[in-house]
Amino acid sequence: MTRETGPRGGSNSDRQALLLAAGLADLAVSTVGSALGTVRGLLRRSDATELAAEAEHELMARGRLVLDRYATVPPAHLEILARRALTRKAAGGV
Repeated sequence: MTRETGPRGGSNSDRQALLLAAGLADLAVSTVGSALGTVRGLLRRSDATELAAEAEHELMARGRLVLDRYATVPPAHLEILARRALTRKAAGGV
């Protein structure tokens, strides 16, 4: 099987992989640079301590939501109905 070579002697798939990796690296560098600029701006604020505490609480709340969404399996619908029926029966209802 022959491989197509580009103008610089590499295969097209190698060149595409290289371009993809270079693009991802550039995106990562620009994102990190932007994030560092934001962090520097936040550290200059006089209410940085309160802002950090608020961010911590928000992250914890988001973490709880994620764990509730993915970690626990909700009870089966019929199980819920059976528990309600037992509760009514124990309370003297019909």
